[in-house]
Amino acid sequence: MESIQNKIAEIKTNGYNLNFGDVLDHAFENYKKIALYAGLILLVFTVLFGFVLVAVAVSFLDMETITEGLKQESLNSENLPTDFVLIYTLIIVLFTCIISPFQAGFLKMADCGEKGEEFHVSTIFEYYKAPYFIQIILSTFVVTLIGSGLSILLDNIGIKFVGSLIAVTLSFLTFLSIPLIVFGNFKAVDSLKSSILIVLKQPLALMGLLIVAGIASMVGFIGCFIGVFFTIPFIYSMNYAIYSAIIGFDSKSEIE
Repeated sequence: MESIQNKIAEIKTNGYNLNFGDVLDHAFENYKKIALYAGLILLVFTVLFGFVLVAVAVSFLDMETITEGLKQESLNSENLPTDFVLIYTLIIVLFTCIISPFQAGFLKMADCGEKGEEFHVSTIFEYYKAPYFIQIILSTFVVTLIGSGLSILLDNIGIKFVGSLIAVTLSFLTFLSIPLIVFGNFKAVDSLKSSILIVLKQPLALMGLLIVAGIASMVGFIGCFIGVFFTIPFIYSMNYAIYSAIIGFDSKSEIE
């Protein structure tokens, strides 16, 4: 049976075929299987994570620093206190790393839905255990630290938007890193390199699919804000469908 490593090598040499319509249809069919349950979980835990994030921010920053940072004249990043910027960046990186296995759990839910298997709240926490946890954290840490760090640094020296563009581009190039870890048992560095390789083979098609997924996930804002929690899971179904179309699930690999 062809290994995922061999599949990546083949993609490096010959590229791959990707049918936009088929991937979109697959994502939508998968989404219908998980939308309600995933939306409820996302709503509940977003509220909980919000409280945790506020508590962490308050514990790291005294109210005087927060108030100073939020003043109108301080809203420009170059005017923010250095300590505020550094701690803010650290909080963003740490929080993103902590919740990344949680987000990966939606991929597991998508996989269960695809296979007709039952999934529960515990499914969301499937990847808070070895060997996935460390690899997901490392992958997320590298991407978030580089992206957020460059974005804030360039903003502070007056180069607007370039940092944000770099961060968005980096996120796009590495969006298949987590699926490669959870479905292919890749290590963090290998998953990042392989994701970049795969994305660069068909960047426009993949960007189009992700843009469609992003727009579809925002439909929930129409009429009722809460609805967005039930449309955001479409993004995870799209990531799952893209991975399925490019790599598939017949191959097996081991952590090297």
